[in-house]
Amino acid sequence: MTRWREHEVTVVAGTPVHAAVLGPASAPEVVCVHGLGCSHRYFLPLARCLAPRTRTVAVDLPGFGRTPGPREALDIRGLSLALAGWLRATGRGGAPLVANSVGCQVVVDLATHAPELVGPMVLIGPTMDAGARSAWRLAARLAGNTAFERPGIVPLLGRDYLACGPRRYFATLRAALDDRVEDKLGDVRVPVTVVRGQRDLIVSREWSRRFAGLLPQGKLVEVPGAAHTLNYSVPAETARIIRAVPAFG
Repeated sequence: MTRWREHEVTVVAGTPVHAAVLGPASAPEVVCVHGLGCSHRYFLPLARCLAPRTRTVAVDLPGFGRTPGPREALDIRGLSLALAGWLRATGRGGAPLVANSVGCQVVVDLATHAPELVGPMVLIGPTMDAGARSAWRLAARLAGNTAFERPGIVPLLGRDYLACGPRRYFATLRAALDDRVEDKLGDVRVPVTVVRGQRDLIVSREWSRRFAGLLPQGKLVEVPGAAHTLNYSVPAETARIIRAVPAFG
């Protein structure tokens, strides 16, 4: 079974930031940004499907995966500033970005304060759905959504949630709920493909249409039968969508 080929550690503002890499060094790169409580690990199925034509780099934001975080959880701006620092330190500014869930909020925020670091985006299941902007509504949708994901996602994310810890998880969730991503979308000047799974219970079709419509260069693609974490559950179809974006190759 193919595993991550490399593991990078880059010190950014005193924090050793981890990223997992798969694909030839000579191939065009894509940077993957995980969602709430997640890590590089659930991007591996997608990285396998993108190889060998694409070099996938999945970064762990501070406090998640293998990257240590500060005592107090970072909010969306703090996470996007950390991502900006890592992109600059690794020379990956302007690389195409693939994000899932809350990771979409992070890269949209990045586009507002460091547009030079943002390449074309593929945003998978972008949160926070304005129709479920409360912890209780989101929890109910998350519980229902699990039934439509690949079974392997449960132990994988369970391990990641334990690693970040409940205190950081819920503090980051509160920050994500408070983040009005829709107010920033008009400032994103790169082409953006919004991808939604047809059976995604976390992100509604109405929200996805609104999200894509607020982007100056946005379009919506819906994947039949898929749920929220398309990068893990339907990686081949997700890879096909990514490759349809000219800059991704």
